Amino acid sequence: MARTEIMKKVAGYDEIIRDNIILEKYGFDYNARKGEVQKIIDSLHPQRLDLTVSEITEQTASAKSFKLVSSSGSLPPFQAGQYINLFVEAGGIRTSRPYSIASSPTQTGYYEITVRRVEDGFVSNFLLDELKTGDRLQASSPSGNFHYNPLFHGDRLAFIAGGSGITPFMSMIREMADRNLDRRMHLFYGSRLEEDVIYRQEIERTAEAHKNFTWDLVVSEPDPSFSGCRGFIDADLIGKKLEGKDWTYFVCGPEAMYQFCLPELEKRSIPARKIRVEVMGAPKNIVSYPGWPENVKAGDVFPVAIKGKKSIRAAASEPLMISLEKAGVVIPALCRSGECSLCRTKLLSGKVYQLSGVKLRKSDRTFGYIHPCMAYPISDIEILL
Repeated sequence: MARTEIMKKVAGYDEIIRDNIILEKYGFDYNARKGEVQKIIDSLHPQRLDLTVSEITEQTASAKSFKLVSSSGSLPPFQAGQYINLFVEAGGIRTSRPYSIASSPTQTGYYEITVRRVEDGFVSNFLLDELKTGDRLQASSPSGNFHYNPLFHGDRLAFIAGGSGITPFMSMIREMADRNLDRRMHLFYGSRLEEDVIYRQEIERTAEAHKNFTWDLVVSEPDPSFSGCRGFIDADLIGKKLEGKDWTYFVCGPEAMYQFCLPELEKRSIPARKIRVEVMGAPKNIVSYPGWPENVKAGDVFPVAIKGKKSIRAAASEPLMISLEKAGVVIPALCRSGECSLCRTKLLSGKVYQLSGVKLRKSDRTFGYIHPCMAYPISDIEILL
């Protein structure tokens, strides 16, 4: 019996044929919409953003804010606390740096980032000294996990910011104000000097207008006339300002602040699940960290063989990614803090030092993958790109 004859004996065959005839006559031809789904995905999660600097505002003597508009279309949405990774070429070196978006997610016309000058800062100094309105930049789409999740974080949020670490919190604070969200927020803002406080006037205005937002400025080297909190953001100060233990803590700032504030939160018996930390790049003095080999000095330099390509020389005291970029070898990067895994690279031989906080998968450790953004050569090595 032919296959067609067999199919006709299947229960419901005639009904299916009738339905097909109707659909062929009246149904929608989805070929006409081919590619629409991909266009929607690309608009929400583009691989690259073409941006133009529309406005530059001096926040303090050492910090400026940059408003970045799309050069080719709309900007993808983001969650308050996320960042973009800027790709720049400075001094003939192609590199990138992540910057938190300070503008509110309700602001769809531009992204605002704030850059503070860093001592010997390669990219920050370029942006502060060279960037002008009208200049064009490329960036990644918004990324990162340092944002509020109503399922886990509750409605009482404590922010601990240091220096330019205020930027992701400004996005959260601005969103709260724009949408009049019913969230209790308290900001501890630490600064070495009072005149270095970024966004101070806006923070004060927001606190006056929204009773569910309060803040404390904590200055470690204050003038005699300063009447606010002095010293550091410690367990005693947190205990005096915040009642109860049902707060979720978000921490963002320089390396030294993490080393001080995280143990202070432990003193208050805050569980790890109630603490969110935004890592701010590689540490400055890596040789002082636990586990650094005593026989390797900060000035040591090691050869790095890139299989099938070339060999370079890399300093032990700087992340392997920076040495690669200086040699003209650019690898994919996003967070540059050992979290996103985009730069994962196969280590074929030799040894590197990686901080305990680098989020390597178990399979990466098993099969010898590293994150060059937070990996430091401590011997001759060979890698596969």
